[in-house]
Amino acid sequence: MGEHRLDQVDLSSKIKNRKKYEKKLKKYQIRLLALQHLLKEKNIAVIFVFEGWDAAGKGGAIKRAVANLDPRGYNVIPIAAPVPHEKRYQYLQRFWRKLPQYGQIVIFDRSWYGRVLVERVEGFAKEEEWKRAYHEVKQFEKLLTDDRYIIEKFWLHISKDEQYKRFREREEDPLKRWKITDEDWRNRSKWAAYAEAAEDMFAKTDQACAPWHIIPANNKWYARVAVVKQMVKSIENYLTQAGYPLPIYTDAKKKGFRVDTRNKIEGEEATNKD
Repeated sequence: MGEHRLDQVDLSSKIKNRKKYEKKLKKYQIRLLALQHLLKEKNIAVIFVFEGWDAAGKGGAIKRAVANLDPRGYNVIPIAAPVPHEKRYQYLQRFWRKLPQYGQIVIFDRSWYGRVLVERVEGFAKEEEWKRAYHEVKQFEKLLTDDRYIIEKFWLHISKDEQYKRFREREEDPLKRWKITDEDWRNRSKWAAYAEAAEDMFAKTDQACAPWHIIPANNKWYARVAVVKQMVKSIENYLTQAGYPLPIYTDAKKKGFRVDTRNKIEGEEATNKD
């Protein structure tokens, strides 16, 4: 959990070939689907949290992650600013109400970390409130993971230049213009403040039970594959540690796949080469 984690991210990571991208993505999507069925059977809930820069590709990564899942077993929760009635409660209350049932997957597109990001930077929370929140969210996550919950947190990281390029593309595309607002440009002017807040968040809330994964996202194909791969890895690790045999995948006999004695597929990922 060293300092300045964003500076250590290799933003040159990429997948250049569409065929290679689609093959890798499908491989991990199939695995995730098989694991979803086992989660249901074993009554284990999963929470995936997505944070990151505006235009970093959170929505696109989430869309690919759930593309082949059983729609009865997952939900994507977009988080915006709290509405008036939600402000009458402790700020975590609105997230408690959106937690998945045992056996389900929920993906938060933005999350309770807004308290230490946008609310901190924009002054929507008092200093004593957002500083207290680091401890509160760690307790919140630990309480869940001590039960039958898996929590994994993703930060999609892009360069400031890449963000500018994507903002301009959105403005020029009539089908994507709705994605860009004056608020996005205003937030961009506070890049340094948001980066500082993100670094504090990583340092103070990255814990073994609910780790942060910083995903290089200048290349969208690379980021999407990396996200789904990490989702699969986190669920497989949890199930293995719990003593549950992993499912045998239907495409396990194809080239590049091998099932070991624990039914865990080995292939390209065994040498950590993607």
